[in-house]
Amino acid sequence: MTQGLVGWAHDIRSVAALGVWAVSVLSGCSTYPGSLPAAGPSLEQVTSTPQKSSAAELVRLIDVTDPVARKVAASEAHHLFSETFGQGTAQSYRIGAGDVLEVSIWESPPASLFGTGQVETRSGASTARPTVLPEQMVNVQGTINVPFLGSVPAAGRTPQQIEHDVVQGLKAKANQPQALVRVTRNASLYVTVIGEVANSVRMPLTAQGERLLDALAAAGGIKQPVGKMTLQVTRGNQVRSMPLGSVIEDPRQNVVLQPGDVVTVLNQPLSFTVLGATAKNEEINFEAQGITLAQALGRAGGLQDARADARAVFVFRFEDPAALLDPVGGGNSRAATTPEGKVPVIYRVDLRDPASFFTAQGFPIRNRDVMYVANAPAAELQKFLNIVSSVVVPGVTLRNLSQ
Repeated sequence: MTQGLVGWAHDIRSVAALGVWAVSVLSGCSTYPGSLPAAGPSLEQVTSTPQKSSAAELVRLIDVTDPVARKVAASEAHHLFSETFGQGTAQSYRIGAGDVLEVSIWESPPASLFGTGQVETRSGASTARPTVLPEQMVNVQGTINVPFLGSVPAAGRTPQQIEHDVVQGLKAKANQPQALVRVTRNASLYVTVIGEVANSVRMPLTAQGERLLDALAAAGGIKQPVGKMTLQVTRGNQVRSMPLGSVIEDPRQNVVLQPGDVVTVLNQPLSFTVLGATAKNEEINFEAQGITLAQALGRAGGLQDARADARAVFVFRFEDPAALLDPVGGGNSRAATTPEGKVPVIYRVDLRDPASFFTAQGFPIRNRDVMYVANAPAAELQKFLNIVSSVVVPGVTLRNLSQ
Protein backbone atom coordinates (compact mmCIF):
# COMPACT_ATOMS: atom_id res chain seq x y z
CA MET A 1 0.00 0.00 0.00
CA THR A 2 2.90 2.31 0.79
CA GLN A 3 4.24 1.72 -2.73
CA GLY A 4 0.85 2.68 -4.17
CA LEU A 5 0.78 5.92 -2.21
CA VAL A 6 4.25 6.75 -3.40
CA GLY A 7 3.24 6.15 -7.03
CA TRP A 8 0.11 8.26 -6.58
CA ALA A 9 2.16 11.11 -5.12
CA HIS A 10 4.59 10.83 -8.02
CA ASP A 11 1.69 11.14 -10.48
CA ILE A 12 0.46 14.22 -8.68
CA ARG A 13 3.91 15.79 -8.88
CA SER A 14 4.05 14.94 -12.60
CA VAL A 15 0.65 16.50 -13.26
CA ALA A 16 1.64 19.58 -11.27
CA ALA A 17 4.89 19.88 -13.21
CA LEU A 18 3.03 19.59 -16.49
CA GLY A 19 0.50 22.15 -15.27
CA VAL A 20 3.30 24.58 -14.42
CA TRP A 21 4.71 24.03 -17.89
CA ALA A 22 1.30 24.65 -19.48
CA VAL A 23 0.91 27.87 -17.51
CA SER A 24 4.27 29.03 -18.82
CA VAL A 25 3.07 28.22 -22.35
CA LEU A 26 -0.09 30.27 -21.81
CA SER A 27 2.03 33.14 -20.50
CA GLY A 28 4.03 32.98 -23.68
CA CYS A 29 0.79 33.05 -25.70
CA SER A 30 -0.23 36.26 -23.96
CA THR A 31 3.07 37.76 -25.00
CA TYR A 32 2.50 36.60 -28.57
CA PRO A 33 -1.26 36.93 -29.16
CA GLY A 34 -1.13 34.98 -32.41
CA SER A 35 0.04 31.84 -30.63
CA LEU A 36 -3.45 30.70 -29.54
CA PRO A 37 -5.92 29.88 -32.31
CA ALA A 38 -8.61 32.56 -32.64
CA ALA A 39 -11.25 33.77 -35.14
CA GLY A 40 -10.24 37.39 -34.58
CA PRO A 41 -9.36 40.01 -31.97
CA SER A 42 -10.81 40.08 -28.50
CA LEU A 43 -12.97 42.83 -27.05
CA GLU A 44 -9.95 44.48 -25.47
CA GLN A 45 -7.92 44.32 -28.67
CA VAL A 46 -10.67 45.92 -30.75
CA THR A 47 -11.45 48.67 -28.25
CA SER A 48 -7.75 49.56 -27.94
CA THR A 49 -7.33 50.00 -31.71
CA PRO A 50 -8.10 53.75 -31.80
CA GLN A 51 -5.49 54.37 -29.08
CA LYS A 52 -2.67 52.77 -31.06
CA SER A 53 -0.27 55.30 -32.53
CA SER A 54 -0.59 53.91 -36.04
CA ALA A 55 -4.39 54.24 -36.09
CA ALA A 56 -5.09 57.13 -33.70
CA GLU A 57 -5.52 59.62 -36.54
CA LEU A 58 -7.90 57.46 -38.53
CA VAL A 59 -9.99 54.75 -36.82
CA ARG A 60 -13.02 55.81 -34.78
CA LEU A 61 -14.68 53.63 -32.11
CA ILE A 62 -18.34 54.53 -31.54
CA ASP A 63 -20.82 52.90 -29.19
CA VAL A 64 -24.17 52.39 -30.93
CA THR A 65 -26.77 54.36 -29.02
CA ASP A 66 -30.19 55.56 -30.11
CA PRO A 67 -28.88 59.02 -31.22
CA VAL A 68 -26.07 57.34 -33.18
CA ALA A 69 -28.49 54.96 -34.90
CA ARG A 70 -30.83 57.83 -35.78
CA LYS A 71 -27.98 59.91 -37.22
CA VAL A 72 -26.67 57.04 -39.34
CA ALA A 73 -30.15 56.25 -40.65
CA ALA A 74 -30.88 59.92 -41.38
CA SER A 75 -27.71 60.23 -43.46
CA GLU A 76 -29.40 58.05 -46.11
CA ALA A 77 -32.70 59.96 -46.20
CA HIS A 78 -31.45 62.87 -48.36
CA HIS A 79 -31.40 60.60 -51.42
CA LEU A 80 -35.20 60.65 -51.77
CA PHE A 81 -36.45 61.40 -55.28
CA SER A 82 -39.12 63.73 -53.92
CA GLU A 83 -36.53 65.92 -52.21
CA THR A 84 -34.15 66.02 -55.17
CA PHE A 85 -36.55 66.34 -58.11
CA GLY A 86 -39.69 67.62 -56.39
CA GLN A 87 -43.21 66.47 -57.16
CA GLY A 88 -43.46 68.29 -60.47
CA THR A 89 -46.55 68.69 -62.61
CA ALA A 90 -47.51 67.87 -66.16
CA GLN A 91 -46.45 70.62 -68.54
CA SER A 92 -48.03 71.79 -71.79
CA TYR A 93 -46.54 70.08 -74.81
CA ARG A 94 -43.70 72.06 -76.36
CA ILE A 95 -42.53 71.17 -79.84
CA GLY A 96 -38.83 70.61 -80.37
CA ALA A 97 -36.39 70.10 -83.22
CA GLY A 98 -36.87 66.71 -84.80
CA ASP A 99 -40.63 66.52 -84.17
CA VAL A 100 -42.75 65.77 -87.24
CA LEU A 101 -45.81 68.01 -87.75
CA GLU A 102 -48.87 67.88 -89.95
CA VAL A 103 -50.53 71.23 -90.80
CA SER A 104 -54.13 71.38 -92.10
CA ILE A 105 -55.68 74.61 -93.43
CA TRP A 106 -59.34 75.45 -94.10
CA GLU A 107 -60.87 78.33 -96.07
CA SER A 108 -64.46 79.42 -96.23
CA PRO A 109 -65.98 79.20 -99.72
CA PRO A 110 -65.40 80.55 -102.15
CA ALA A 111 -61.82 79.63 -101.39
CA SER A 112 -59.45 82.04 -103.00
CA LEU A 113 -55.99 80.78 -101.94
CA PHE A 114 -55.95 77.00 -101.57
CA GLY A 115 -59.16 76.43 -103.60
CA THR A 116 -60.56 73.63 -101.45
CA GLY A 117 -63.96 75.19 -100.68
CA GLN A 118 -67.04 74.86 -102.89
CA VAL A 119 -70.75 75.76 -102.98
CA GLU A 120 -73.40 73.06 -103.42
CA THR A 121 -75.53 74.12 -106.45
CA ARG A 122 -78.76 72.45 -105.25
CA SER A 123 -78.84 73.52 -101.62
CA GLY A 124 -76.69 76.58 -101.87
CA ALA A 125 -74.83 75.45 -98.76
CA SER A 126 -71.10 75.96 -98.68
CA THR A 127 -68.62 73.33 -97.64
CA ALA A 128 -64.95 73.58 -96.79
CA ARG A 129 -62.37 70.92 -97.25
CA PRO A 130 -58.99 71.07 -95.54
CA THR A 131 -55.74 71.35 -97.37
CA VAL A 132 -53.41 68.92 -95.60
CA LEU A 133 -49.79 69.90 -96.08
CA PRO A 134 -47.15 67.16 -96.32
CA GLU A 135 -45.66 66.14 -93.01
CA GLN A 136 -42.47 67.97 -92.22
CA MET A 137 -39.82 67.79 -89.54
CA VAL A 138 -38.95 70.77 -87.40
CA ASN A 139 -35.45 71.68 -88.56
CA VAL A 140 -32.43 72.56 -86.47
CA GLN A 141 -33.40 76.23 -86.68
CA GLY A 142 -36.69 75.28 -85.03
CA THR A 143 -38.97 76.26 -87.94
CA ILE A 144 -41.37 74.74 -90.47
CA ASN A 145 -42.51 76.02 -93.89
CA VAL A 146 -46.10 76.94 -94.74
CA PRO A 147 -47.08 77.94 -98.29
CA PHE A 148 -47.62 81.68 -98.77
CA LEU A 149 -46.05 82.30 -95.33
CA GLY A 150 -42.56 80.86 -95.50
CA SER A 151 -40.77 79.92 -92.28
CA VAL A 152 -42.91 79.69 -89.15
CA PRO A 153 -41.25 79.33 -85.69
CA ALA A 154 -42.14 76.00 -84.08
CA ALA A 155 -39.51 74.86 -81.55
CA GLY A 156 -40.35 75.64 -77.95
CA ARG A 157 -43.96 76.47 -78.81
CA THR A 158 -47.27 74.67 -78.38
CA PRO A 159 -49.33 73.49 -81.39
CA GLN A 160 -51.97 76.11 -80.51
CA GLN A 161 -49.40 78.91 -80.75
CA ILE A 162 -48.31 77.72 -84.19
CA GLU A 163 -51.94 77.52 -85.32
CA HIS A 164 -52.46 81.13 -84.23
CA ASP A 165 -49.42 82.33 -86.20
CA VAL A 166 -50.55 80.49 -89.34
CA VAL A 167 -54.06 81.97 -89.15
CA GLN A 168 -52.77 85.49 -88.54
CA GLY A 169 -50.34 85.21 -91.44
CA LEU A 170 -53.01 84.00 -93.90
CA LYS A 171 -55.81 86.40 -92.95
CA ALA A 172 -54.87 88.91 -95.62
CA LYS A 173 -54.47 86.20 -98.27
CA ALA A 174 -57.12 83.55 -97.58
CA ASN A 175 -60.87 83.66 -96.95
CA GLN A 176 -61.46 83.24 -93.21
CA PRO A 177 -58.62 80.72 -92.76
CA GLN A 178 -58.46 78.17 -89.97
CA ALA A 179 -55.48 75.93 -89.09
CA LEU A 180 -54.82 72.73 -87.19
CA VAL A 181 -51.33 71.57 -86.22
CA ARG A 182 -50.87 67.94 -85.20
CA VAL A 183 -47.72 66.22 -83.92
CA THR A 184 -47.41 62.94 -85.82
CA ARG A 185 -44.09 61.90 -84.32
CA ASN A 186 -42.65 63.00 -81.00
CA ALA A 187 -38.87 62.97 -81.24
CA SER A 188 -37.87 65.63 -78.71
CA LEU A 189 -39.90 65.00 -75.54
CA TYR A 190 -38.97 61.55 -74.31
CA VAL A 191 -37.50 59.59 -71.43
CA THR A 192 -34.90 56.87 -71.86
CA VAL A 193 -35.41 53.65 -69.88
CA ILE A 194 -32.50 51.20 -69.76
CA GLY A 195 -31.06 48.47 -67.54
CA GLU A 196 -32.76 45.39 -66.11
CA VAL A 197 -36.02 45.83 -68.01
CA ALA A 198 -37.72 43.65 -70.59
CA ASN A 199 -37.09 46.20 -73.37
CA SER A 200 -35.03 49.38 -73.29
CA VAL A 201 -37.19 52.16 -74.71
CA ARG A 202 -37.43 55.86 -75.44
CA MET A 203 -40.82 56.67 -73.97
CA PRO A 204 -42.54 59.76 -75.45
CA LEU A 205 -43.97 62.18 -72.92
CA THR A 206 -47.47 63.56 -73.21
CA ALA A 207 -49.46 66.29 -71.51
CA GLN A 208 -50.72 63.68 -69.04
CA GLY A 209 -47.43 63.80 -67.15
CA GLU A 210 -45.90 60.32 -67.10
CA ARG A 211 -44.33 59.19 -63.84
CA LEU A 212 -41.44 56.93 -62.91
CA LEU A 213 -43.46 53.73 -62.66
CA ASP A 214 -45.13 54.54 -66.00
CA ALA A 215 -41.67 54.37 -67.58
CA LEU A 216 -41.10 50.90 -66.13
CA ALA A 217 -44.44 49.73 -67.48
CA ALA A 218 -43.60 51.13 -70.93
CA ALA A 219 -40.35 49.15 -70.86
CA GLY A 220 -42.21 45.91 -70.23
CA GLY A 221 -41.45 45.63 -66.51
CA ILE A 222 -38.35 44.47 -64.65
CA LYS A 223 -36.42 41.21 -64.98
CA GLN A 224 -35.73 40.55 -61.30
CA PRO A 225 -37.84 40.57 -58.10
CA VAL A 226 -38.74 44.00 -56.77
CA GLY A 227 -36.63 43.60 -53.62
CA LYS A 228 -33.42 43.28 -55.65
CA MET A 229 -33.91 46.28 -57.90
CA THR A 230 -32.64 49.84 -57.58
CA LEU A 231 -33.90 52.78 -59.65
CA GLN A 232 -31.49 55.50 -60.74
CA VAL A 233 -32.79 58.75 -62.20
CA THR A 234 -30.44 61.08 -64.09
CA ARG A 235 -31.68 64.61 -64.74
CA GLY A 236 -29.03 66.94 -66.05
CA ASN A 237 -26.14 66.77 -63.58
CA GLN A 238 -28.27 65.27 -60.80
CA VAL A 239 -28.12 61.52 -60.23
CA ARG A 240 -30.11 59.83 -57.48
CA SER A 241 -30.85 56.19 -56.64
CA MET A 242 -33.55 54.53 -54.56
CA PRO A 243 -34.75 50.96 -54.01
CA LEU A 244 -37.69 50.13 -56.27
CA GLY A 245 -39.61 48.81 -53.26
CA SER A 246 -39.38 52.23 -51.57
CA VAL A 247 -40.76 53.95 -54.67
CA ILE A 248 -43.70 51.55 -54.76
CA GLU A 249 -44.44 51.94 -51.05
CA ASP A 250 -44.18 55.75 -51.02
CA PRO A 251 -46.22 57.43 -53.80
CA ARG A 252 -44.28 60.67 -53.30
CA GLN A 253 -41.19 59.02 -54.80
CA ASN A 254 -43.07 58.19 -58.01
CA VAL A 255 -42.07 61.58 -59.41
CA VAL A 256 -43.23 63.18 -62.65
CA LEU A 257 -40.60 62.69 -65.36
CA GLN A 258 -39.14 65.52 -67.43
CA PRO A 259 -37.86 65.49 -71.02
CA GLY A 260 -34.34 64.10 -71.22
CA ASP A 261 -34.54 62.07 -68.00
CA VAL A 262 -32.71 58.74 -68.00
CA VAL A 263 -34.19 55.97 -65.85
CA THR A 264 -31.75 53.13 -65.17
CA VAL A 265 -32.98 49.94 -63.53
CA LEU A 266 -30.10 48.27 -61.65
CA ASN A 267 -29.67 44.91 -60.03
CA GLN A 268 -26.79 45.64 -57.70
CA PRO A 269 -26.07 42.80 -55.25
CA LEU A 270 -25.69 44.14 -51.71
CA SER A 271 -23.97 42.09 -49.05
CA PHE A 272 -22.24 42.16 -45.69
CA THR A 273 -19.68 39.75 -44.24
CA VAL A 274 -20.13 38.16 -40.83
CA LEU A 275 -17.17 36.74 -38.89
CA GLY A 276 -16.41 35.54 -35.41
CA ALA A 277 -18.62 33.80 -32.85
CA THR A 278 -21.80 33.54 -34.89
CA ALA A 279 -23.64 30.49 -36.17
CA LYS A 280 -22.17 30.96 -39.63
CA ASN A 281 -19.29 32.94 -41.08
CA GLU A 282 -19.96 34.00 -44.65
CA GLU A 283 -20.94 36.78 -47.02
CA ILE A 284 -24.70 37.36 -46.82
CA ASN A 285 -26.73 39.12 -49.50
CA PHE A 286 -29.58 41.48 -48.64
CA GLU A 287 -32.29 43.42 -50.45
CA ALA A 288 -31.94 46.84 -52.05
CA GLN A 289 -34.23 48.31 -49.39
CA GLY A 290 -31.59 47.42 -46.79
CA ILE A 291 -31.66 45.61 -43.46
CA THR A 292 -30.99 46.54 -39.86
CA LEU A 293 -28.36 45.21 -37.48
CA ALA A 294 -31.00 43.10 -35.75
CA GLN A 295 -31.94 41.48 -39.06
CA ALA A 296 -28.29 40.94 -39.94
CA LEU A 297 -27.70 39.10 -36.67
CA GLY A 298 -30.73 36.95 -37.37
CA ARG A 299 -29.52 36.05 -40.86
CA ALA A 300 -26.14 35.12 -39.41
CA GLY A 301 -27.87 32.62 -37.13
CA GLY A 302 -27.35 34.67 -33.98
CA LEU A 303 -24.49 34.51 -31.51
CA GLN A 304 -22.94 31.21 -30.47
CA ASP A 305 -23.88 30.84 -26.83
CA ALA A 306 -20.74 28.85 -25.95
CA ARG A 307 -18.31 31.27 -27.61
CA ALA A 308 -19.68 34.76 -28.13
CA ASP A 309 -19.01 37.79 -25.97
CA ALA A 310 -22.36 39.62 -26.11
CA ARG A 311 -20.57 42.85 -25.19
CA ALA A 312 -18.39 42.63 -28.28
CA VAL A 313 -20.57 42.89 -31.38
CA PHE A 314 -18.78 45.14 -33.87
CA VAL A 315 -19.56 46.61 -37.29
CA PHE A 316 -16.54 47.73 -39.32
CA ARG A 317 -17.37 50.33 -41.95
CA PHE A 318 -15.93 53.12 -44.07
CA GLU A 319 -18.43 55.78 -43.01
CA ASP A 320 -19.53 59.05 -44.56
CA PRO A 321 -18.53 61.92 -42.22
CA ALA A 322 -22.10 63.26 -42.47
CA ALA A 323 -23.30 60.19 -40.57
CA LEU A 324 -21.21 60.99 -37.49
CA LEU A 325 -22.53 62.98 -34.56
CA ASP A 326 -19.30 64.94 -34.11
CA PRO A 327 -17.34 66.70 -36.89
CA VAL A 328 -14.37 64.92 -38.40
CA GLY A 329 -11.02 66.55 -39.00
CA GLY A 330 -11.87 70.05 -37.82
CA GLY A 331 -8.81 72.25 -37.78
CA ASN A 332 -6.34 69.40 -37.43
CA SER A 333 -3.58 69.26 -40.01
CA ARG A 334 -4.27 65.55 -40.48
CA ALA A 335 -7.96 65.00 -41.12
CA ALA A 336 -9.27 61.68 -39.89
CA THR A 337 -10.48 60.53 -43.30
CA THR A 338 -9.29 58.23 -46.04
CA PRO A 339 -8.21 59.58 -49.45
CA GLU A 340 -11.78 58.87 -50.60
CA GLY A 341 -13.19 61.12 -47.87
CA LYS A 342 -14.47 58.25 -45.70
CA VAL A 343 -13.91 57.60 -42.00
CA PRO A 344 -12.94 54.09 -40.82
CA VAL A 345 -15.38 53.46 -38.00
CA ILE A 346 -15.84 50.57 -35.59
CA TYR A 347 -19.39 50.54 -34.22
CA ARG A 348 -19.74 48.62 -30.96
CA VAL A 349 -22.97 47.08 -29.64
CA ASP A 350 -23.40 45.63 -26.15
CA LEU A 351 -26.15 43.04 -26.42
CA ARG A 352 -26.07 42.43 -22.66
CA ASP A 353 -28.00 45.69 -22.42
CA PRO A 354 -31.67 44.89 -23.22
CA ALA A 355 -32.14 48.40 -24.67
CA SER A 356 -29.57 47.61 -27.36
CA PHE A 357 -32.06 45.28 -29.05
CA PHE A 358 -34.29 48.29 -29.75
CA THR A 359 -31.32 50.28 -31.03
CA ALA A 360 -30.25 47.39 -33.29
CA GLN A 361 -33.64 47.57 -35.02
CA GLY A 362 -32.89 51.11 -36.19
CA PHE A 363 -29.20 50.80 -37.06
CA PRO A 364 -28.81 50.18 -40.82
CA ILE A 365 -26.36 47.71 -42.32
CA ARG A 366 -24.71 48.90 -45.51
CA ASN A 367 -23.10 47.25 -48.48
CA ARG A 368 -19.65 45.75 -47.73
CA ASP A 369 -19.99 46.08 -43.96
CA VAL A 370 -18.06 43.57 -41.84
CA MET A 371 -19.86 42.36 -38.72
CA TYR A 372 -17.64 40.67 -36.15
CA VAL A 373 -18.46 39.02 -32.81
CA ALA A 374 -15.50 38.44 -30.49
CA ASN A 375 -14.99 35.34 -28.32
CA ALA A 376 -15.83 35.59 -24.64
CA PRO A 377 -12.95 35.35 -22.13
CA ALA A 378 -14.37 32.04 -20.91
CA ALA A 379 -14.04 30.67 -24.44
CA GLU A 380 -10.36 31.58 -24.44
CA LEU A 381 -9.99 29.88 -21.04
CA GLN A 382 -11.62 26.77 -22.50
CA LYS A 383 -9.07 26.80 -25.31
CA PHE A 384 -6.31 26.95 -22.71
CA LEU A 385 -7.80 24.11 -20.72
CA ASN A 386 -8.07 22.05 -23.89
CA ILE A 387 -4.39 22.66 -24.57
CA VAL A 388 -3.46 21.70 -21.00
CA SER A 389 -5.64 18.60 -21.23
CA SER A 390 -4.06 17.59 -24.52
CA VAL A 391 -0.63 17.75 -22.87
CA VAL A 392 -1.30 16.50 -19.32
CA VAL A 393 -3.59 13.54 -20.08
CA PRO A 394 -1.17 11.84 -22.53
CA GLY A 395 1.67 12.45 -20.06
CA VAL A 396 -0.17 10.77 -17.23
CA THR A 397 -1.17 7.92 -19.49
CA LEU A 398 2.44 7.32 -20.53
CA ARG A 399 3.50 7.51 -16.88
CA ASN A 400 0.99 4.81 -15.95
CA LEU A 401 1.99 2.60 -18.86
CA SER A 402 5.68 2.81 -17.96
CA GLN A 403 5.08 1.42 -14.47
